[in-house]
Amino acid sequence: MDVIEQVRILGKAIQQDARFIRYAKARLENDNNSELQAAIGQFNIIRMELDREVGSEEKNEEKVKELNEKLRSVYGEIMASPAMVEYNTAKAELDIMVNEINTVISKSLDGEDPETCDTQAACTGSCSTCGGCH
Repeated sequence: MDVIEQVRILGKAIQQDARFIRYAKARLENDNNSELQAAIGQFNIIRMELDREVGSEEKNEEKVKELNEKLRSVYGEIMASPAMVEYNTAKAELDIMVNEINTVISKSLDGEDPETCDTQAACTGSCSTCGGCH
């Protein structure tokens, strides 16, 4: 069996994992949530309006301030919605799994034993704690 066949098996295992299933369900529920989609649409319209105002030669600082406040308010509503909270929680858990998978792959490419390498030692984003780039 070649490497690509093994990766396809891994892909199937990922799709059967509870973290992926939770994420896929949350994503689908968000896509089908008309209230949430309306709020996201409103957010995008306000953001485009703000971008247009900020880029205008005759920028109105009061209008920019007002649009920024509206944007923050709508963003807060979106992020506080139970559907979005569930999505973000599920996505964070899935991201942890993906980082662990990537760590095993990276360490395997560096010659470490895939059976015993530490999956928690992923890149923290801080070069001060790093032994070298992956």
